[in-house]
Amino acid sequence: MTVSAYRLSRLRESRYLPFVLSVLVIVLDQVTKALVVQHLDPVAISGDHIEVFGEYVRIIHTRNPGIAFSIGSELPNQIRRVAFTAIPVLVLTGLLVYYFRYDPFRPAQRWAVAAIVGGGLGNIIDRVVRTGGVVDFIDVEFFGILGLERWPTFNVADAAVVVGGIVLIVGILVEEVRAHGQES
Repeated sequence: MTVSAYRLSRLRESRYLPFVLSVLVIVLDQVTKALVVQHLDPVAISGDHIEVFGEYVRIIHTRNPGIAFSIGSELPNQIRRVAFTAIPVLVLTGLLVYYFRYDPFRPAQRWAVAAIVGGGLGNIIDRVVRTGGVVDFIDVEFFGILGLERWPTFNVADAAVVVGGIVLIVGILVEEVRAHGQES
């Protein structure tokens, strides 16, 4: 194997390796959702919950028929199912095409993209497989900040998308600052 072929091989490995995280996020997301569905009645029926850190963090069973913060939950069911499945599929496809075609990302950013992909696919699976919407179960006290006593309930996939998004944005901003600093 030539040196350049070896380098190309290593580059491809480093581009694919982060997607192990995508698989882990999907598995953890689907397993936790299945456990919640199996062991807790929906909040609207029973109000069941499991306290993790007292009232600060609770596990509950809710369904979100909309997207983030229940946006679009009032739309007709068929429109929601198609739009809230198709749009994320298109966004993830665009992100993956950009990732593999141009690969502008540093290693931490690659892992962030993988977290976003895993979280996005976890919620897409729910929209396709589960009726009633995406299963949300992590319920956190928010102490009246922004007028919210509790943060909107979320799941592992949501957390992966948010954390991955933050890491990706911070990584891009840091790169921009570094590039701008080197130009001066």
